[in-house]
Amino acid sequence: MIVTIDGPAGSGKSTAARRLAERLGFRFLDTGAMYRAVALACVRAGVDPEDRPAAVEVARRVRLTLQEGHILLDGQDVSEAIRTAEASVAASRVAVIAGVRDAMVELQRQTADGLDIVTEGRDQGTIVFPQAECKFFLTAAPDERARRRQRELERKGTTHSFDEILAQILDRDQRDASRDVAPLRAAEDAIHLDTSMLDPDEVVAVMESTVRARQSTSA
Repeated sequence: MIVTIDGPAGSGKSTAARRLAERLGFRFLDTGAMYRAVALACVRAGVDPEDRPAAVEVARRVRLTLQEGHILLDGQDVSEAIRTAEASVAASRVAVIAGVRDAMVELQRQTADGLDIVTEGRDQGTIVFPQAECKFFLTAAPDERARRRQRELERKGTTHSFDEILAQILDRDQRDASRDVAPLRAAEDAIHLDTSMLDPDEVVAVMESTVRARQSTSA
């Protein structure tokens, strides 16, 4: 069974996906980490993310492996390195390149083949797994998403102003929604869930109940 969770940055989809996968005993597919890893590979190779042919070549060449919450780039664990601000900015640029997305979509489908999986991103229910048995689209108010991101950065010892983070989130929303390749949108059959006033446990409880009901129906 495939469960997809899509939504904008800061909507809580990554945390929800990990916890839901744990509760269901499914594998978790962190697609955002894959794009970040490609971006990191570009940075390390001195490739400008705006150089589309070069970025596509990097995406096709690198070896990405997901192992129990870690991502390996050509055999090296880069789970922490991909969370830097530099990698995040580069990821938002390489993610709009058609050739990069084609390479990642192929890898995502290969990874999920034959597995029970929870996958999160921005195009999982629309492009990558349109046949998924259960789809969610998470949203939250921009202010709340900015506060979440600010707390996350503070826990990592990085300080950024709320206004700066909010501006970055709004800019990312605009780019994700307007890009030509796999724009951010909810699948027609996705279940919408606003997480603004919900804590992570409440979000996961709603999703788990829905998935288990679908499983019972399928059985």
